[in-house]
Amino acid sequence: MKRILVGIKRVVDYSVRVRLRPDAAGIITEGVKMSINPFDEIALEEALRIKERGVAEEVVVASIGPPDSQQQLRTALAMGADRALLVESPPGDLALEPLAIARIFFALVRREQPFMVILGKQAIDYDNSQAGPMLAALWGRPQATFASKLELSEGKATCIREVDAGLETLEVDLPAVFTADLRLNTPRYVKLPDIMKAKKKPLDTLTLGALEVEPRSRVKPVRFEPPPQRQKGVLVKDAAELVTQLKHKGVV
Repeated sequence: MKRILVGIKRVVDYSVRVRLRPDAAGIITEGVKMSINPFDEIALEEALRIKERGVAEEVVVASIGPPDSQQQLRTALAMGADRALLVESPPGDLALEPLAIARIFFALVRREQPFMVILGKQAIDYDNSQAGPMLAALWGRPQATFASKLELSEGKATCIREVDAGLETLEVDLPAVFTADLRLNTPRYVKLPDIMKAKKKPLDTLTLGALEVEPRSRVKPVRFEPPPQRQKGVLVKDAAELVTQLKHKGVV
């Protein structure tokens, strides 16, 4: 069966203002709206479109996180995914490091045997943008990251990606790993009947032991700090005064 594996992550919704805990050990998530990472939602939409074109037969979504991640997986099933997998991570941030995530997804790749793996280019919480390339390295397969357009034909994929100099076109052999950029597509709206149907779709829970993965902690967050407050702007009457102000601040 031609299968696409899509990774999604449970994150604080992008519309929520993030607040730090009083002890500065992390961010407050209790009572906060959680959603699918936006780039992962785009990755899922692309996989669903590929299936609707008849190129794939099944779309499987997978998430690594606490039991509450089932909520986001059910949303993915309502969008149109066929099956969902939840890999329960240990307490804390141990399984959230990019290399650990890549190892877990590599175990899922060996289990599911997809011809494509599509991930978001990055998560909006840690912004590492590393899990996709690390997965490709572990799998020994090609990668095309930051995809803004994706086309498939005869065992190959053509990917257009945005780079500093403009647009770059890559052709890779399948199976391969892809990461989705913002301009790849616009995710569909989930309707109430689809939400009801999603409750009957299979959602399996796996452990790290079942996948024979033992993530190791390499990075330990010590302290979180908010960005500096934006300074109040200054209104100038002409360009000469602007230059004077910039010189005074040491900008020019």
